Amino acid sequence: MSQQANQAITALRTGHSELAALVGGLSPDDLTRTSGAAKWDISQVLSHLGSGAEITLVTLEAALENVGSPGIEFNQTVWARWNAMAPTERAASFLRANEAVVQRFETLDDSTKDQLRIDLGFLPQPVDVATAATLRLSEFALHTWDVKIAFDPAAVLATEAVPLLLDQLSMLIGFLGHADVLDGRATTLAVHTIAPDRSFGLDLHDTVCLVDTPQEPGGVLSTPAEAWLRLTAGRLAPQHTPPSVQLTGDTLTLDDLRRVFPGF
Repeated sequence: MSQQANQAITALRTGHSELAALVGGLSPDDLTRTSGAAKWDISQVLSHLGSGAEITLVTLEAALENVGSPGIEFNQTVWARWNAMAPTERAASFLRANEAVVQRFETLDDSTKDQLRIDLGFLPQPVDVATAATLRLSEFALHTWDVKIAFDPAAVLATEAVPLLLDQLSMLIGFLGHADVLDGRATTLAVHTIAPDRSFGLDLHDTVCLVDTPQEPGGVLSTPAEAWLRLTAGRLAPQHTPPSVQLTGDTLTLDDLRRVFPGF
């Protein structure tokens, strides 16, 4: 587990360095541009990441001190404070808060990474450091894309994050997907990704889940792994879909899958 934790923490550090370099050069006008999360401007994305970093750090410290999760009321006070900030304050505060949580993850020794259990407050049971760090990486990588896409229409998810997020997707996809929008067109697709190469099934019946590759799929989705991750997070609009994403079969279209995964 410590090896996976180390990989996630390294990806968090690399991602922070990259996003910090971008944010440090943004003007006040840049901070109010619409982001890849259409309802938020850039500063609001940074507010979400910064408040999340602050909450993650407090939650991690609580686990280390064995005092339990701080709870939803604490989270709400953090969100309210960040929401009240001006755009430039959000950017500066994000840089400090995210550096702090990445640095704290980096101080953990291998024994702690293997043995510590962290109550994140929204999962049925506490998780290990590898899971907690990878969940933070998932949020960070996707919202970093929200910032980058406002300035680079060809932006993609960070390469080092993709395999880790791909491996963790099975625990999240039931929350991300909504099979009811298909109006009864239940099916199971075969999904083949590249970079990294993976094959599995996407079951779209009463719920959405990942399964073994079906022998007789209702369609075949071939896609770069990072585009697959963006699809499941509601970030694969037609203008952001690479030509290599292909869905064959007569049951569903890419637009159907975009409705299954509306994003957050």
